[in-house]
Amino acid sequence: MRTTVGIIGAGPAGLLLARLLHRAGIDSVVLESRDRAYVEQRQRAGILEQGTVDVLREAGAGERMDREGLRHDGIELRFGRRRHRVDFPGLTGGRAVTVYAQTEVCKDLIALQLAEGGPLLFEAEALAVEGAEGDRPRVPFRHQGREDVLECDWVVGCDGFWGVARNAFPAGVSRVFERAYPYAWLGILADVAPSHDELVYARHDRGFALLSMRSPSVSRLYLQVPADTEADRWSDEEIWAELDRRLETGDGWKLERGPITQKSVTPMRSFVHEPMRHGRLLLAGDAAHIVPPTGAKGLNLAVGDVVTLARALVHERRSGSPELLDAYSATCLRRVWQAERFSYDMTTMLHSAPDATAFDARLQLARLERVASSRAAETDLAEAYTGFPLE
Repeated sequence: MRTTVGIIGAGPAGLLLARLLHRAGIDSVVLESRDRAYVEQRQRAGILEQGTVDVLREAGAGERMDREGLRHDGIELRFGRRRHRVDFPGLTGGRAVTVYAQTEVCKDLIALQLAEGGPLLFEAEALAVEGAEGDRPRVPFRHQGREDVLECDWVVGCDGFWGVARNAFPAGVSRVFERAYPYAWLGILADVAPSHDELVYARHDRGFALLSMRSPSVSRLYLQVPADTEADRWSDEEIWAELDRRLETGDGWKLERGPITQKSVTPMRSFVHEPMRHGRLLLAGDAAHIVPPTGAKGLNLAVGDVVTLARALVHERRSGSPELLDAYSATCLRRVWQAERFSYDMTTMLHSAPDATAFDARLQLARLERVASSRAAETDLAEAYTGFPLE
């Protein structure tokens, strides 16, 4: 097979890149190791920044999002049984976020790609990336029981943390920066209307809790748990009781309960791979960086990467200049490190480390008090949460 841009991975990064390239008249082939049902069902992020919403609309993938997504104009911080709302539009000049699950974004982009775009091959496992230093990189892959090769002008690795693309970078080129956190999130989906109309981030001495949602009738909630936790070790009653404790307020607010339909544990990691380009191989999304989910940045960072990359590829096609492609890694990493900083700040401000002291707890409360009492601090949080500019 031969194409201009070979894309490994049909998550939101790979699918959106294929869509943007198609609309610019650049052909691509997407290889996805999993089947379509798996891609459309895996639970991941659910918060879209303002810039992500705008990009999906401009790409023609916003119709169902606009119909079914839930616009949120703020979040609520809880600490010491108190509540403080952060007003996004009032602090950022009108920006907001939208609750619309990654599964739904993928469904929309898959439907568009299959109807209008280039080849999208499911159960097509990329085996390696070869010849990235030359003019014709190749991706050997296995599909429908036989091996084939995809020849490209450019290869883009959107295949996540465990994919083959990043492993194709020579050891002497790669630099890795990472931090593993000593806790995880126990997440549930529950068939009950959300108990609050916006996300609630709660700091508690027993650990962090998050009240979120997937729709007006489905709640998504999380508890901080030890890193080695197994989801099935927690009974439904234990989960609801712990959520009650950590989300409790002094004004009589009540958490509504319902049937739990799914439990899972999400590890917490910060990770950045530099650079994001080697020769004609480029990384985007989780292949290049991971953030703890507290800042709601993972999916949005992936969108920022592929918007920058699509712009660079279009510029190279139309002008012959490699200027934007040469700057791709540095351009993305500026935004990536700001997102890493924000996600780390949110995580350490709201979670209780196993070895935390009374001094650490007081510092957390002081940081939250600063956000609640200073418009400057509150604005910094709101600007970061609703999204860094797409350069």
